[in-house]
Amino acid sequence: MADSDESTSPEAEKEQGRGGEGCLTDTQGQMLDRCLHALKQAKNDSHTLAALLLITRVCPARQLDKRSLRRIFEAVGLSLPARLLVTATREDAPAGMAPSDLLSLGATLLAALSTDPDMAAHPQLLGTVPLLLNLLANGSKPCAQQKPGGLSPEGDEGSDGVLGQDGSSGSSSSQQTFQLDEATAADCYQVLTSVCALPQGPELLLSRGAVPALCQAVEQNQILSRQRGLPLLGHLLSAKTKKKVWNKHPAELLALLLRLSTDFCRASEPNRLSSCAQLAQFLPPAGMAIESKELRDAMSSVWAQLRPMLQSRLTPRQIGPILVLCACLLDLYGWDQAGPPKFCCLLVNRACVEVRMGLEEPPGNELSPELQNTLTGCYRILEAAMEQACSAVDAPSPTPALPALSLQQSRQVLQVLEEAFSAVMFYLQQVDASRYGDPFVFASFRSLCSWLAEETSCLKQEVIDLLPFLVGYARHHLQGGAAEQSLSDWMAQASVTEEGGAWTGGEALRYLLPALCHLSAEDAPRKVLLGLEAHSLLVDFLKQNWTSLKGRSIRDPSLETACSTLLNFAVTEPERVRMDLCFRTLEAHLSDALPVLVNKPRLLVLAANYCTLGLMIGRLKSPPSGSVEAGQRRFFLAALQFLGGALETDPGSGPAHVSASWETSWDEVAELWRLSLQALGGCARAQAWIPALLREEGWLHNMLAILSQSSALPDQNTQDALQEALCAAAQQCPLCKQEIAEAMRRSDGGALREMGSLKMLVGAN
Repeated sequence: MADSDESTSPEAEKEQGRGGEGCLTDTQGQMLDRCLHALKQAKNDSHTLAALLLITRVCPARQLDKRSLRRIFEAVGLSLPARLLVTATREDAPAGMAPSDLLSLGATLLAALSTDPDMAAHPQLLGTVPLLLNLLANGSKPCAQQKPGGLSPEGDEGSDGVLGQDGSSGSSSSQQTFQLDEATAADCYQVLTSVCALPQGPELLLSRGAVPALCQAVEQNQILSRQRGLPLLGHLLSAKTKKKVWNKHPAELLALLLRLSTDFCRASEPNRLSSCAQLAQFLPPAGMAIESKELRDAMSSVWAQLRPMLQSRLTPRQIGPILVLCACLLDLYGWDQAGPPKFCCLLVNRACVEVRMGLEEPPGNELSPELQNTLTGCYRILEAAMEQACSAVDAPSPTPALPALSLQQSRQVLQVLEEAFSAVMFYLQQVDASRYGDPFVFASFRSLCSWLAEETSCLKQEVIDLLPFLVGYARHHLQGGAAEQSLSDWMAQASVTEEGGAWTGGEALRYLLPALCHLSAEDAPRKVLLGLEAHSLLVDFLKQNWTSLKGRSIRDPSLETACSTLLNFAVTEPERVRMDLCFRTLEAHLSDALPVLVNKPRLLVLAANYCTLGLMIGRLKSPPSGSVEAGQRRFFLAALQFLGGALETDPGSGPAHVSASWETSWDEVAELWRLSLQALGGCARAQAWIPALLREEGWLHNMLAILSQSSALPDQNTQDALQEALCAAAQQCPLCKQEIAEAMRRSDGGALREMGSLKMLVGAN
């Protein structure tokens, strides 16, 4: 600036004379001072507009620094450029300055001021957004034929905010149409882009009708709509607002997507390559069903164009956007449209190659944002292929994997997947705690967990070696809660869950749980997990989520998986269960939660898990030295209520059947219910007070009544489990034994008389 005291070199002076970014030359600075002085001294609108026009011509917006913008704002405010726009777009615009000039001046001023975030967020500037959107959507406007001359010399502002309206000058004899020129359109887009860059910018634009207006601009091919409108729309759709936008404007976005798909298919190969990233932005979010035959046909046509592209020789920069687009299409419709088996194998193979090339770099190498985006897309292809290929190997005939993929092809796919996930493990081994908040690290972690959920037998030692990182990473985020804003944004943008939910802190552990369930059943990894206090992490997870779950009664399968993992520890590590204080904490939680769960039919599966887990721990406890703890008694009362609700009989002597409230979940809870009965027998043998509780609370009487009144039980396994629990009660309690014997003698036959071991034990003939 002119007031700088520092001497400058000739080269610097020459650079300053060229007017760099955010920098005015001395001449421009002096001219700006004069114009601002003229603005403050202006007597009428003509003088004001003359000074403004001069500013916009000698001081381009990109060269204005924050101080200069602030000075312009103080001299002009935001009301004047807004009024210029309103005046230009009125059909009864006053005579004087041409509407296109008024429009150009107003847009230029707004564009300049909007480069300052504080100005972009100003309510007066935000108030112009609908008007700017309307101009961009329509492109041209009929307006009054203007008479020669300037604005009203009095410079009055009409009551409706229109410049230069003096009552008579607004008349016109004919109409003309002005066309939005490129410079003015660019200024309009600059304002919208500046608003969009604000923290709440996308929401501000959406609430002011940005999506339908920009879609209309593209549909009608308005000026700069492709160059500036599409990228702005793409930004709105790539943020966390994507699902909300699709829900609010499905028709407009679908029409736009169909047009872009058609353009993509008709484009030359070089243009098609450059359009992949753009087309991916405009696809609906993952998990959102769009029932449209037109869309299905359009995506099928896109696949047809992608196949030869993927089969050709491509550079890493070219193949990345193609793979990301393929991943988005798989999210949308799965493998149905992808193509023949050979192409599907090629797609998976190329994604695996990119993962290996991208991640098998020497430690310390930074991955570019572009490469991270490519690899994240590849992860989604790998995940989609893995589940299908695994199902083909496990059950080749009834469940074909990728379209008509043979068993041999499925095995080949699994082999390349193993190599790719080996690279992911190599990468994660290098990650230290300072990078736990990196969204790409989470994407890599999540993808590996999806593979471990299906495959824990491959790379077993590598998996065991990685367990300290996996458990430590999950613990870090569970304890950190929802503090990771970058991960919260990534979760919302990626829509990796059906709800597209925000980050809460427990997501990392949720993805890891299926793998922990598998690994805790094997000796070597289970020892490592116990050393890492993984069981303590699971208990914390149950307690944290129970607080929100009990008020909503919405099923959460991850809690059930956590219970299954803890159950593996309870079955295989009895001494650890007896000694570890963590399991005392778990018992206290179960005693508080199960009484609530038994009264929530929607959470029946979780109740079965809690009941089984508590009873399996209870069978390992020593008899209480004094009176029974209130929490322990509360748990067993709830357990008996739960176990007694599974079976019922109809009047007469027909077979017992699963009760109506259990029927829909029986396939999931039957095995847990039987295991609970066996564990109840173990508890009865270990703790003398429990058999008496069976009698006092009526559980024994009710169960004997069902067995006496029914001709049979649903299956042999159910009969065996019930018989084991009744035998334990009879062995430990003479009164129970007597009650069972009397019931057998009264029974004419039926399910109770079929229990041979119980009959021998109580001495009933």
